[in-house]
Amino acid sequence: MTQTIAPRVRTLVLLFLAVIGASLVAAGPASAHAALTGSNPAQGVVVDKAPTQISLTFSEQVALSDDALRVLDPKGKRVDTGKPANTSGTTYAVGLHSGLPDGTYTVTYQVVSADSHPVAGAYTFSVGAPSRTAVSADGPTVGGGVVGWLYGFGRYLSYAGFIVLTGGAAFVLACWQRGAGVRAVQRLVVSGWITLTAATLALLLLRGSYTGSGKVGDIFDLNLLGTVLQTKTGAALVSRLLLLAAAALFIAVLFGAYDKREDDEKRDLTFGLAIGGTVVAAGLAASWAMAEHASTGLQPGIAMPVDVVHLLAVATWLGGLATLLVALYRAPAHKPVDSGAVRRFSAVAFGSVLALVATGVYQSWRQLGSWSAFTDTTYGQLLLVKIGLVALLVGIAWLSRRWTARLSDGVAAETEIEAEKAEKAKEPAGARKSSGSTAVAAATGTTDVTAAAATGTVETTTAASAETAETTAAASVGTVDGAESSAAGAPERAAQLARQRAAVEAARQKRLRDADPERHGLRRSVLAEAGVAVVLLAVTTVLTQTEPGRTEQDAKAATGSSSSASSASSASGAVTLDMPFDTGGKDGKGVVTVDLDPARVGANEMHVYVERPNGRGFDVPEVKVAFTLAAKSIGPLPVVPDHITTGHWAASGVQLPMAGDWKIAVTVRTSDVDQVTVSKNAQIG
Repeated sequence: MTQTIAPRVRTLVLLFLAVIGASLVAAGPASAHAALTGSNPAQGVVVDKAPTQISLTFSEQVALSDDALRVLDPKGKRVDTGKPANTSGTTYAVGLHSGLPDGTYTVTYQVVSADSHPVAGAYTFSVGAPSRTAVSADGPTVGGGVVGWLYGFGRYLSYAGFIVLTGGAAFVLACWQRGAGVRAVQRLVVSGWITLTAATLALLLLRGSYTGSGKVGDIFDLNLLGTVLQTKTGAALVSRLLLLAAAALFIAVLFGAYDKREDDEKRDLTFGLAIGGTVVAAGLAASWAMAEHASTGLQPGIAMPVDVVHLLAVATWLGGLATLLVALYRAPAHKPVDSGAVRRFSAVAFGSVLALVATGVYQSWRQLGSWSAFTDTTYGQLLLVKIGLVALLVGIAWLSRRWTARLSDGVAAETEIEAEKAEKAKEPAGARKSSGSTAVAAATGTTDVTAAAATGTVETTTAASAETAETTAAASVGTVDGAESSAAGAPERAAQLARQRAAVEAARQKRLRDADPERHGLRRSVLAEAGVAVVLLAVTTVLTQTEPGRTEQDAKAATGSSSSASSASSASGAVTLDMPFDTGGKDGKGVVTVDLDPARVGANEMHVYVERPNGRGFDVPEVKVAFTLAAKSIGPLPVVPDHITTGHWAASGVQLPMAGDWKIAVTVRTSDVDQVTVSKNAQIG
């Protein structure tokens, strides 16, 4: 009963972990890795004279298309002219038509950050005085939807394929050279190559739509594909495909000429394959390093080689682990993975973990920059999850080392002897190859098989030295001379006999693999390691698509300092008040921001912004503002601002008759019955 249920449980566990991995990969659109840190004109300002250009400053260099920066008038008509250009450092500008009339203008941008991820957004500014506008300031959404999900899943598959391909080949060459002749190991490594190749081709096709419109119909647009090929990411993907062609040749030699050579003849070829395989694997790893996080930001000259070493260490460890798991479960009984191979892999895995930790510490410092980023940024939180999974994986690996220390090679020796006896028991040369005889070896004994002449019966005897012996004989029907005619006359019977022979052989192989209890324990611990590795790979994939903590904190600091500077730029500078609210109803939480400029006695410009907790604009049914100066018994003075765009209201000529500590109260209504009033005090004049 246990033997029947266990395989199903293993299958369900692996399926469950794979679903978790896919869910993590698909958890929302990719976060931008470049952030808008400044603009001129700034967001929400009112300028007296129309500017001749608008400029945007990002946290890192970005790639621009001809339509990357657009400026729209209140009616939605484009007023920008020419192509956007890099004016200095990380600042990009586009010119505007002359003589722009008064009103509110919307700036939208859609660029690609230096680490290959799309960035998009929008904001408004006004000339003369704010006005109504037909343009939404929410900005385009890139990196999400069906195309974003497919792109993220393709990245996950590409990492998985690279790990299986590289780690599987390394396991065979460094730990278990006899594994080159094991069909299950061959299939695993080849499947890694196929997966990486297919995923790379898919990423090439998806790239144009992923960084552009996000439409499924644009996936097969050849014009977009041509544009992608001219980018850094496109060059990296093409380089990966070329290296995969070299990897195919490597696989052909490893599982062809190398496998057929004798052990003493493999030494020179092993060295050549190790050098060539290392070069190809390092090149594949560099195709990620040259186009993603490591290629931009702090110390790229150091970060890219470190990233290559990091990827190779991950592949050697996790890919070797996957190969060991396949070898423990699927290797034939006469070619079991021996304890020496497991011990060699244990040493290789230990070295890989040391390299992984060393390079990981550097990458963490480079991407975070401070201890607070571990908890204050999404990247840091995901990194903590990854560190926890690595620690869990190392703990399970330590248990595996205990099983390895007690692993016996007794079963391997017995199966080799049995295989030799089975070969000797075959019919002598010249006999018909279509003999109907079948022999099955006992689990713990040896079996002498003697083929009957024409009747096709099988006599099976077991060795007396075994404690228990199980003897199963499959009898064939018909005579040997009429084997072909019988098979033609009774195809169903022939097929049934073939299935019986296959089932008996599979059962014999399983009994031999399960004969060593230490080997069974090792298989279970390695299976647990592989399950954790599936989740770890998914978290790593999401991490590569998340804005680094250092960049996120720098963008917040730039935005915060800009706000502080604008509110205290002069004695009569603008006042900005942020007030969280909760009307108590459904979808009733948010933040209302009041900007009063120049915050002095007399006429003032007022802008009110209402945002959801996630920072997006919130169009509520009604917003009202009242000013009260309690010390002079003035007010409340009501002001009903005009709706400008999503989450934005404004009013001009707000008259405040006297300087003092004014109470600014904002009433927000989110439904017919749900509303709340929040307030703060501000010094005016």
